[in-house]
Amino acid sequence: MKAVETYHALKVDAQKCIGCTHCMKVCPTEAIRVRNGLSKINQNRCVDCGRCMRVCPEKAIFVEQDDLDQIKEFKYRVVLFPSVMIGQFQEKYSEDQIYAALLKIGFTHVFEVEQPIQILKDSVQEYCSGETQHKPHISSFCPAVVRLIKLRYPSLLENVIQRKAPHDLGAHFAIQQLKKQGAKEEEIGLFYVTPCIAKIASVKSPVGEKESIVDGILNMNSLYNRVMTVIDEKEVPDTKEQRKNLTNDGILWSLTRGESKHFGDRSMAIDGIHNVIRFLERLENEEVPYIDFLEFRACDQSCAGGILMSGNRFLTVERLGHRAKRYPYASETKEKLDDKDVEIINTKLVSDKIEPSQVFQLDENRAKALEKMKKAQRIICFLPGIDCGACGAPNCHALAEDMVQGKAKMSDCIFLQQLWQEEGKIKAKKAFKNVEKKWGKDRFQADCNKRGRRNEGF
Repeated sequence: MKAVETYHALKVDAQKCIGCTHCMKVCPTEAIRVRNGLSKINQNRCVDCGRCMRVCPEKAIFVEQDDLDQIKEFKYRVVLFPSVMIGQFQEKYSEDQIYAALLKIGFTHVFEVEQPIQILKDSVQEYCSGETQHKPHISSFCPAVVRLIKLRYPSLLENVIQRKAPHDLGAHFAIQQLKKQGAKEEEIGLFYVTPCIAKIASVKSPVGEKESIVDGILNMNSLYNRVMTVIDEKEVPDTKEQRKNLTNDGILWSLTRGESKHFGDRSMAIDGIHNVIRFLERLENEEVPYIDFLEFRACDQSCAGGILMSGNRFLTVERLGHRAKRYPYASETKEKLDDKDVEIINTKLVSDKIEPSQVFQLDENRAKALEKMKKAQRIICFLPGIDCGACGAPNCHALAEDMVQGKAKMSDCIFLQQLWQEEGKIKAKKAFKNVEKKWGKDRFQADCNKRGRRNEGF
């Protein structure tokens, strides 16, 4: 699949958006503003974490995804999915039933991407052993976190492990297996089922590689619902052979601590995008004691809490824990892997060096950036520091930055407008027009049935 530069899966439906500021308030990178009563996403700052979509009471923020029908273009139609997908199904549905349902939908082969996880483990350990200058080593598993570091903490990019994610591992492994069965590479279509939005962006416009090997990416929630319509609760064919390389380690890999527990005693796992940001701030300021390995995940409970998951994240974790007990550890199955396959996949797991994107700088010219920073600091002195969001920016600091970049005015602050009215510097009619311009005409008319009323959508 050709990479599209700065692709983002999150979109705003202008017909549904009410400019309620829920999304603006939770965005970890301050990528959202409200303009003319509608949310606007700054694509340069967005890391596709999906927090905005999760809190939107009107379902106005949606995700673009590939059409399932495109699998028909290939002779060999491979569905790749992380083990967390199985964790969504109630225990009454067996692995065979779920696999059989995926085949019934139209896929010819089913692969859980963490099957050959020992290859990735060995590759990461080899990297960590060789790279001793930049510690702690930061996992590259979560694309939202990698993009966050790329945009906001570029000084830590050297710490990010140059290895690709499990969906790339699974994709290359699937190709090697099908080639042994006589398939030609151009006949193989690889479709990854994602539990989160960030992985859609990582396939459409990957970081650390020129283009993704995956041909399409599917919404896990949509596919789960599709599977539930065709799943057979009666006896189904034995599909155990398709899971012969699956291990305990692989099943738990995408959960919190599923990765970090393999890389030394001095390792930590942190989930939740705001927790990650707070820790990255401390790490950048060198306030963290010596640590070898850091596992960062944007979602609570890691992939089990992905925005595109159907099931409860805590139940998913519980089910996967029980499932993992039935499988051997990866180290016990290492000899089952073909040495030639391991050698080929290892060469493809190495990612390119990630270059920083300075979207948080106020100007490309360093001198001008410093001047704007000082100006923003002076502006903040006049702002109330209430961080109410009524100006259409998430906080007073963000409004000050917008001002020095010519994207906002002092009159956008409703508290300053009130002060100016009191001092006779602005007329009430003009002040009201300014507010209407920001939030939309007739927005302040009394209407008990208006969208966004108390508790709507929650």
